[in-house]
Amino acid sequence: MSFPLDGVSLDEPILDGPRLRPRHGGAPDSLVVLLHGYGADGRDLIDLGNAWADLLPGTAFISPHAPDPCEGAPVGRQWFPLSFREPHELARGAEAAAPVLAAFLEEELAKYDLPPSRLALVGFSQGAMMALKIATTAAVAPAAVVAYSGLWVEAAGGVPRDLQLSTRPPILLVHGTEDEVIPAQALFASARGLADAGVPVEWHLSQGLGHGIDDGGLAHGGAFLAEFLAAKPR
Repeated sequence: MSFPLDGVSLDEPILDGPRLRPRHGGAPDSLVVLLHGYGADGRDLIDLGNAWADLLPGTAFISPHAPDPCEGAPVGRQWFPLSFREPHELARGAEAAAPVLAAFLEEELAKYDLPPSRLALVGFSQGAMMALKIATTAAVAPAAVVAYSGLWVEAAGGVPRDLQLSTRPPILLVHGTEDEVIPAQALFASARGLADAGVPVEWHLSQGLGHGIDDGGLAHGGAFLAEFLAAKPR
């Protein structure tokens, strides 16, 4: 995934979490990695795999636990610390967390003998920030990204004019109109920034929804993944 891995040991599993085998029972033809939000863990999102299994019968799902204990939730995990004091901490935090996640994705693809074009990323909240970060800075684009209730961190402090993206995979942004944690305005800022950077982006607003995923968002996400994983040859 083209990140420096200084200090990252590959002798032990980098990350791990709940897994689901492909519904059809054979070797997976694709992989969906589910990235949970701040203060949660991999168990929070693994049921998305069950919801999408009929749409993606050949897909394996994994929902890794973030690497660090969460400072704001004693039993949860975090991809990076949050102080909520200034917007640039999001970009710095995602940048610092990216190498470990990238190494994990490389390890999982190698395990199943799959190329990056058979990988899709799904993230919620802070996990959505990580999915968008990895997807636009990896050496090879994943097939698709679905980002729920999150934010493209480059848009948090204003997208730099000289920003260089290495990949531009198709992205779906989904947000609740009544999100009390990350306001729905984040969807529009992210969509505008990604589009200006040449990334193909779609979005869906769930009316009346807070910080979560409803049936409409689930259906849009599953259809988006099925479309682009089906369109990518192995």
